[in-house]
Amino acid sequence: MSGDDKPREVKSRNFIQEAIDEDLRTGRFDHVHTRFPPEPNGYLHIGHAKAFGIDFGIAEEYKGKYNLRFDDTNPVKEEETYAESIREDIRWLGYDWEDRLYHASDYFEQLYEWAVKLIKAGKAYVCDLSAEEVREYRGTLTEPGRDSPYRNRPVEENLDLFARMRAGEFPDGSRILRAKVDMAAPNLNMRDPVMYRILHARHHRTTDKWCIYPTYDWTHGQSDSIEGITHSLCSIEFEDHRPLYEWFIRELGIFPSRQIEFARFNVTYTVLSKRRLRELVEEGYVKGWDDPRLPTLSGLRRRGFTPEAIRDFLSRTGVSKAMSTADIGLLEHCLREDLNKRALRAMAVLRPLKVVIDNYPEDKVEELEAVNNPEDPSMGTRKVPFSRVLYIEQDDFREEPPKKFFRLAPGREVRLKHAYFIRCERVVRDRQTGEVVELHCTYDPETRGGSAPDGRKVKGTLHWVSAAHALKAEVRLYDHLFVKENPGDVEEGVDWKTNLNPESLEVLSSCRVEPGLKGAEPGTRYQFLRHGYFCVDPDSSDEALKFNRTVSLRDSWAKIEKAQKDGFH
Repeated sequence: MSGDDKPREVKSRNFIQEAIDEDLRTGRFDHVHTRFPPEPNGYLHIGHAKAFGIDFGIAEEYKGKYNLRFDDTNPVKEEETYAESIREDIRWLGYDWEDRLYHASDYFEQLYEWAVKLIKAGKAYVCDLSAEEVREYRGTLTEPGRDSPYRNRPVEENLDLFARMRAGEFPDGSRILRAKVDMAAPNLNMRDPVMYRILHARHHRTTDKWCIYPTYDWTHGQSDSIEGITHSLCSIEFEDHRPLYEWFIRELGIFPSRQIEFARFNVTYTVLSKRRLRELVEEGYVKGWDDPRLPTLSGLRRRGFTPEAIRDFLSRTGVSKAMSTADIGLLEHCLREDLNKRALRAMAVLRPLKVVIDNYPEDKVEELEAVNNPEDPSMGTRKVPFSRVLYIEQDDFREEPPKKFFRLAPGREVRLKHAYFIRCERVVRDRQTGEVVELHCTYDPETRGGSAPDGRKVKGTLHWVSAAHALKAEVRLYDHLFVKENPGDVEEGVDWKTNLNPESLEVLSSCRVEPGLKGAEPGTRYQFLRHGYFCVDPDSSDEALKFNRTVSLRDSWAKIEKAQKDGFH
């Protein structure tokens, strides 16, 4: 068999790709143009990244275009600061909408004119029912709705009232504009849905120009049509709304986009509900929308996640019609794989224990060479100072070591990374508490670089920093925000926030890091040897270095959970 005759690997196509392939084959469309329509009333989270990754990724695959369009139809909840954060997050993940940034508010005048067109065609009417009465008249899944007493208002009266609504003559909630569809339709969305409501509120873009605002159902399809969107990719909750969008398009006789729905996306040990995230922020359970414990993209970025790791994770989770929940362990795995290749190595002691090397000259300082990243030789090496007084981790010493503890103990020899073998000779305790506060050791000057000329071996290798040269730092150790895989899984009447993890953040303020980290720019990522991956926090400075733990070197969560189930703590 020749090389050309070898069977080629055929990647499976998801249902969205298959639908678009068919549209292009049959000539329904001759190109692909998608969009992502976020509401600027909060910060984007990783579930949104899944959605716009599908929206924009499909367009990129078919060499088409994609738009970013803000669904800014509710001035009460929307702010420009949210819009700014959304733009920043999307760019950070590597998507560029070029000059195709739009707003639903760009189309307010056109939407108003189309609403007038439907009124003139007898397909829309002004209704005076209150919101509660509208719900009452709407019916149920098993019972049809009832016609509003205002459903058959004359066209001229509806036109007059609608114009006066726009002019601001009526108070909030006193009147609405509804589509005249079918109050007996099995689909509740078709039972004369609301198109406009009166809302005397200042809009962050249109200011006080409007006091009536279109609903999302009225805005969605028409905005897609105006922009020439070929494929309107939406999450599954809009599937029941699709017949209404298509009804509006038909009645107006405008360009029809094709809507395709995909399943919503969840991740274990977190919540991807904007309402619940806002509750955590506003009630002070976390420190803002960019708290590194949140699944918001700004929070993940502050914690040290890379856009490459997030995109890798999202690509591995696929596209489905059925709601799926991804294991957060997969996200952390993708992150470790990426950071292992790109993160600089450094030594940091989080809980310092003082070590004095008695036979090392007091005034001597050596510059030892350390590799910046063993995965990438092009990242070079650095010099690390070594002196008589060091800090090691408290957990790296045991006065009475248990079995399989291979680190430092009285009379035991260990290797210091990049440096020498040392042996613990004496322990100093605090007189009041009895706590071990200092170790006195000796070193073997023949073991520089970590090996002994006589061939003797040691089982433990410790990281360290020179006490005279180390920089003080604050380190934040982050863990899962919730203790349950599904935080919303609570009994009726129980607050879902009872599943918050009280140990999701531990702040260590007496850490020491090697001097080469001075001046580290916010966002710089490091692997602290034996601890995990860390990122310089935006609040960090030379006077107050601050690091966020991005992810541990290994997944300890599963082990802890298993131990708890087995009765160990």
